Amino acid sequence: MSKPISLSLFDLFKVGPGPSSSHTIGPMCAGYNAIAEMAKLPAAQLEQADRIEVRLFGSLSATGKGHGTDRAVLAGLMGVSPANCPADLLPGLLQQDGQIHEVRLGNRVLPMTQAQIVFDRGGGDLPHPCTLSIRLLAGARVLFEREYYSVGGGFIQWKGWKAPARGEPVYHYSTAVEVRDLLARKNLRMHEMMIENEKAISGLSEQAINDRMDAIIAAMELSVARGIRTEGPLPGPLNVQRKAASLARRAANMAHSPEHFMVLLAANAFAVAEENAAGHPVVTAPTCGSAGVIPAVLYIMKHHLRMPRETINRGLLAAGLVGFLAKHNATLAGSEAGCQAEIGVAAAMAAAMLAYAHESDFRVAENAAEIALEHHLGMTCDPVCGYVQIPCIERNAMGAVKAYMAWLIAGEETMRFHKVDLDKVILVMYETGRDLQAKYRETASGGLAKYVH
Repeated sequence: MSKPISLSLFDLFKVGPGPSSSHTIGPMCAGYNAIAEMAKLPAAQLEQADRIEVRLFGSLSATGKGHGTDRAVLAGLMGVSPANCPADLLPGLLQQDGQIHEVRLGNRVLPMTQAQIVFDRGGGDLPHPCTLSIRLLAGARVLFEREYYSVGGGFIQWKGWKAPARGEPVYHYSTAVEVRDLLARKNLRMHEMMIENEKAISGLSEQAINDRMDAIIAAMELSVARGIRTEGPLPGPLNVQRKAASLARRAANMAHSPEHFMVLLAANAFAVAEENAAGHPVVTAPTCGSAGVIPAVLYIMKHHLRMPRETINRGLLAAGLVGFLAKHNATLAGSEAGCQAEIGVAAAMAAAMLAYAHESDFRVAENAAEIALEHHLGMTCDPVCGYVQIPCIERNAMGAVKAYMAWLIAGEETMRFHKVDLDKVILVMYETGRDLQAKYRETASGGLAKYVH
């Protein structure tokens, strides 16, 4: 067995501002971390500091403007974390050339303008496609410097980074096959294993875990509800008009039509994806760009299928497990493996959630996840103009539809005849993503981004 998975559910599912977990939430976390580290410097050095400089590289440089990366880093440097970011903060930052914002560092207040955040288009090999550096300077002298990597799903690392110390999981696994074997040997249900591991890793009680899961579900529902009732254009030069509200009205007017369910599912996915595109708070599931898939399905489970709270929570645990496997053995970042790593993984998670919430065993949930991910293989990440709008919003709806269909197919399979397991599809997804030309991995220079303006 490779190193066992020791992720927390609340590493994976976290609330933060859109439009991108790797380009918005990750850089905000980097700024937040940097200002905290700078504050540890000796007072004499802090007194000498006169400016902060940020440099964005790779995908952060190529599409960061459309993703609000510069504003996100600034917000982090201003002491704002993703979980506590007001919905209207980011749109008000760096609106004009020369606009000055204040960054507090100890007793100092340092000015920060757009000129201090450089979109570096230089070539060369990067440790990660989403790399940024943050420096504190006194004249030409560097007082602090750290190179950060936004590795997808809002996670960050940095040069010299070590995984934080946390509790040891009770049950060790790193693949779906190992999960299957473990559940059989221990006579466990998947949700029991996940809860015991979460208690050990996070130190939370089972009640606290359920309370936090309830809060995550409530945040997902809120993003659906906000998006459904909001109309008008989304930010940016594309003049993309919101569609969730009109789709919801259409669903309401066709309540007795066989198409009602699918239109409602699409409306829910559009609602969250549009909220994300507007820079409003969403839940990374597993990323911001794919944040509409799981909430769309979950909203149907609660309000259409009338599933009880405990059943939905158990389904979300299955979704979390699939997300863990994808992150541990591949990636969740479109900049590394294309949109298959975002929408594809989100659809796999949603399919597993549906299957497990329908009282299926883990093998059925695993197969549902495999089917959903398999049929996203090869999907490029090609946001037009660098905005998470075209084709990203519609892809959330398509991911939700594929997730539902994957569960329906998996629910009718005979297990001994099933040919493909989830581990193999995750491996293929990662290898396919690495083989994609760089222009198809969140650079806004290939695919639809090249031909649609």
